[in-house]
Amino acid sequence: MALDKNTKIFVAGHHGLVGSAIWNNLKQRGYDNLVGRGHNELDLLDPSAVKHFFDKEKPDAVVLAAAHVGGIMANLNFRADFIYQNLQIQQNVIGESFRHGVKKLLFLGSTCIYPRMAPQPMKEETLLTSELEYTNEPYAIAKIAGLKMCESFDLQYGCNYIAVMPTNLYGPNDNFHLENSHVLPAMIRKIYLAKCLNEDLWDAVRKDINLRPVEGVDGSNSDKEILAELAKFGISSESVTLWGTGKPLREFLWSEEMADASVHVLLNVDFKDTYNDGDKQIRNCHINVGTGKELTIKEVAEKIMKEIDFKGKLRWDTSKPDGTPRKLTDVTKLHNLGWHHKIEIDEGIHRLYEWYKLGICINHKS
Repeated sequence: MALDKNTKIFVAGHHGLVGSAIWNNLKQRGYDNLVGRGHNELDLLDPSAVKHFFDKEKPDAVVLAAAHVGGIMANLNFRADFIYQNLQIQQNVIGESFRHGVKKLLFLGSTCIYPRMAPQPMKEETLLTSELEYTNEPYAIAKIAGLKMCESFDLQYGCNYIAVMPTNLYGPNDNFHLENSHVLPAMIRKIYLAKCLNEDLWDAVRKDINLRPVEGVDGSNSDKEILAELAKFGISSESVTLWGTGKPLREFLWSEEMADASVHVLLNVDFKDTYNDGDKQIRNCHINVGTGKELTIKEVAEKIMKEIDFKGKLRWDTSKPDGTPRKLTDVTKLHNLGWHHKIEIDEGIHRLYEWYKLGICINHKS
């Protein structure tokens, strides 16, 4: 089903890492009839607010990029928040999309839906074949429920809802807060702050934590207080200490490429394209989105050390969890549907570090 340039598209989560990139990608393709609401304007956890929004706006298509997300620490400590909030967002947005006759819906999940020990690379059909990774089990279950909702509405009611499962994402508008960010942006910030301490660039340290305070500590605190706070996160002038062993393998995809893949699927792929004709049981219709390439966390950290030119040491706190040992996506299905990635990890790290530094400069000047 083709969406013409006048199609009214609601992008839920349009301020987020992927949502903002999807918004920009649609704009670049000439789709100007876009609707977005910030959290302060529309609480997606509130069913009556979501119903009122759909009653008023009547979107033709929906991109559900809004989610409650975080890294290992957040997933481990706030398990109830991760399952409850994500289920609620999905229930409200997908439910109202169905009630309002939305023509096309794109749901964004995560590759953490796959079993902890899934055969590698992970094909779509390995979903639900064995147990999940403990640290992010509640989040994974919520995302599995979301993709199964899409699949079930398609099968029962003939809807056109498609789910895409991105690998680890990074890029512009990433979350760099030390308490709950994902692995790659967290490493960039930690290594950047360690470099500043190593080179005695206190003005740069204060600019950074004024922009993103750490547990209430900002640039107005004393040197001693700042050092003590950063030390809690493994940041010192001599070294950066990261969680785990550094051995887990990870795949990383530039967020603007995830957006391009998402829009490609939204515009060019229908539910009938996501499974094989003649399948007795239609399931696992979601689509992996990634590069199909992986490297260890240690290798990523070393690339960042080189990009930032930090002269200190890289250390590992092996008492902390590693998370899933390996989670490489099999992107055959995506390739067969006509999309391939272009940006490799070295270019991506360079771009993200440049974006991060620019953000500090702009915010400091304003």
